[in-house]
Parts: sequence; structure tokens; C-alpha cells
Amino acid sequence: MNIRPRRSVLYMPGSNQRALEKARTLPADALILDLEDAVAPAQKEQARANVVAAVNEGNYGRRELVIRINALDSAWGEADLQAVAGSRAEAVCLPKVESAQQVQAVAERLDRYGAADMAIWAMMETPRGILNADAIAQAHPRLAALVMGTSDLAKELRVPHTPDRLGFLASLGACVLAARANGLDVLDGVHLDINDEAGLRVACEQGRVLGFDGKTLIHPGQIAAANTVFAPDQAAVDRSQRILEVWAQAEREGLGVALLDGKLIENLHAAEARRVLAIADAIAELGG
Repeated sequence: MNIRPRRSVLYMPGSNQRALEKARTLPADALILDLEDAVAPAQKEQARANVVAAVNEGNYGRRELVIRINALDSAWGEADLQAVAGSRAEAVCLPKVESAQQVQAVAERLDRYGAADMAIWAMMETPRGILNADAIAQAHPRLAALVMGTSDLAKELRVPHTPDRLGFLASLGACVLAARANGLDVLDGVHLDINDEAGLRVACEQGRVLGFDGKTLIHPGQIAAANTVFAPDQAAVDRSQRILEVWAQAEREGLGVALLDGKLIENLHAAEARRVLAIADAIAELGG
């Protein structure tokens, strides 16, 4: 089972050389090196050069490296995409995706630029994008993840950021459904208050319960909470191991069900147990 942990996905501004260097030491599962929202127009071209140079230099360990480009219809998007295609980044992140055609157009350009193996992440941050989530999620085999852009979505939906995130629940749920229906990972939006550790923990717990694989972050201080909440705890690992043990015994006896602590165990529970253990193993390989 090929599982890649994406518990903590940290945005890093491409215009900040110190941040790009510091990212090499941070325990985030993935980094989104940003050329879009975090970069002022006058710094766009320098940020592009910074990010491509940093990625090509390497020394990021097992961290998954993703570059968020500017929109293709902007003054920088096409040059961004061509530069990213020629880099050692593992994926390109597309802002404000609203249709399957946008994903397909990027995939075609990546092929043309010689990056036929580069994955694509799609930002879900507009009402049109949310309404088209399922079509977007099945747009291309190289699409690997949907990423919630809740800051832009709040503006477009005219909803406030509240502790319960009530105004976002329909959009969050739609994207989780689209991702799961199409075998993709789905990442929760950012928590804007970097000093609100308790609120961040609540948001992470809510995201996990809603079905997200991890959370996008805006500050290194948020990594620990996301890594903890979105990882299976020891109790989940232990139970998964016990599920597989009783399931293996049931299979040896030719049974289609088993019992564990008085609860029915079926094939679907064994499949989920294997997934939990695969995630735990992959996290251990990253260093915990």
C-alpha cells in the first residue's frame, strides 16, 4: 500500500530566502513553496528564481515539495509553470481551480514541458470550484490532492471565520466526498491566528473528524499540532493490529466475519486497519 503522510503541509513564501532555508529543518510532511498569494507583484520573478533554485539544490529530506504557481491567465502563470516543470518539485499546486478543463490544460502543458510525471494539486477556494469538485477530482490521473483555500472561500461566500467553521462545512464536506470518491487526498484550510494554539488544535480535530488527511499551515509553530492530530495514535495502531490478527484467523477458518471485543469485524474493517498501519509505518519512516 503506497501511503504518503500529508498531516502537515506548510506554506512558505517564495520571496523569503530565509524561510526557504529554514524549511529544510522543519518537521512538516510537505511544503508548498508559494509564488502566488504570499508574494507581492514586484517580487514574483525573483520568488520564482528563488524557489526553483532551492528545490533543485535539495537537502529537504523526505519532505514532499510542491510549488504553488500564479494563475495561468495572470502575467506570471505560464512562466511559473514552465519553470516548475523544469525543477525537481514533486507537484505543482494550482490556485482557484474551478473546472476540470483547468487541470487538464496544466497536465497538457506539463507534458509539453517535459514533466510528464509531475503531480498536480488543486486549490478549492471559490464557490464555482466547490460546485465542480467531483468533476475536478476526476479531471486527470496525475491529480493527487484537493487543497481547501478557506481564506479566499470566506471572502467569496461572505462567511466569517468562526471557531465551529459553520459557514464552511458544506464546502469542506463536498471536497472530502469528491476526494474520497476519486481516490485523492484532501487537505484542510489554514488556521489564521498563529497565536491561538487551542483553536488550532480544535480545528485540526474537526478536520480529522470531517475526513481530511491533513492541514495546510502558515507558521512552523502549527506543525506539531497537525502532526499529532492527523497521525493514528498508539491505541489506533494497536487496535488495527488486533483487527488484522482476528481477521487472519477468520480467513484461515473460512469465515467471512470475526469478533473483536464483542464487535463484528468484516473485510472493510481489515482494509481500514491496513491503511492505518501503512500510515503509521510511513510516518515512522519520516522520523515520527
